Amino acid sequence: MISSMTGYGKGYVEENDLSAEAEIKSLNNRYLDLSLRLPKFLAAKEFEIREKVKTRIKRGKIYLAVTVRRGEFEEKFNEVDPASVKLAMKVLKDIRKASGLKNKISFSDLMVFQNLFFKEDEEQAGAEMPLVEKAIDIAIDDMNRMREAEGRELEKDVRKRIKHIEEVVTKIERIKQESLENYFARFKEKANQLVSDLIDNEQRLITELAILSERYDVTEECVRLRSHLKMFIDTLDKSDDAGRRLNFILQEMNREANTINSKALASDISHSGIYIKEEIEKIREQIQNIE
Repeated sequence: MISSMTGYGKGYVEENDLSAEAEIKSLNNRYLDLSLRLPKFLAAKEFEIREKVKTRIKRGKIYLAVTVRRGEFEEKFNEVDPASVKLAMKVLKDIRKASGLKNKISFSDLMVFQNLFFKEDEEQAGAEMPLVEKAIDIAIDDMNRMREAEGRELEKDVRKRIKHIEEVVTKIERIKQESLENYFARFKEKANQLVSDLIDNEQRLITELAILSERYDVTEECVRLRSHLKMFIDTLDKSDDAGRRLNFILQEMNREANTINSKALASDISHSGIYIKEEIEKIREQIQNIE
């Protein structure tokens, strides 16, 4: 099954008073290009999060935003370490007792030790990372459902256009022989008028005419084009990384269509070749959105 590269997903996980929310959006891109927006305390986990996303998504411009809340408040600062606060209070009480001061310990006195009150980023991230990973997985699942649904519609359209091209190739194969025979007859008639000693050189002339006719025979191009069409459908059916491969096959299909046009003697073949190129271009536009 092929997938579109455009989609949106959202994941939310809550545990006690802690919640994690992940939003992910994907746009067309030739390669995987991942942009992250994470809380400060998850900075040390950025590489781990990137690797996790890469195992789920192959191509696209990906925007992932993660928000962690405790209660109703977004966690923009590290979690307070109660043991450090208690230790600071004990130190202040010991200082007051040793100095004989009678003043009450104020909040401003306590904040002198504020650098000790917050847990290290890595410690906090380690505790909350499982919740964040669950939210990211849910968001990716949600987005992939949208990408797969759009991919199914893209596949229907592409298959229909491939069938149209096959029908046109059949038409070209049907009329090409008549076109060659007509060309051969016209060319021979003109040669009869120009060559006075036709009787003595008739066999050689016929041989030369046959060689010229072969130059305008599109049989090989039709055979190769049919082979490319079959490979295209096989790739749709089987490939896990269809986008790039389909693009390469389209390049080869376009090459054969160009050759058919350059060889075309009959206007019907020329018009059919142009139609094939138009369909190839429409398919190319569609597969730009295939992962």
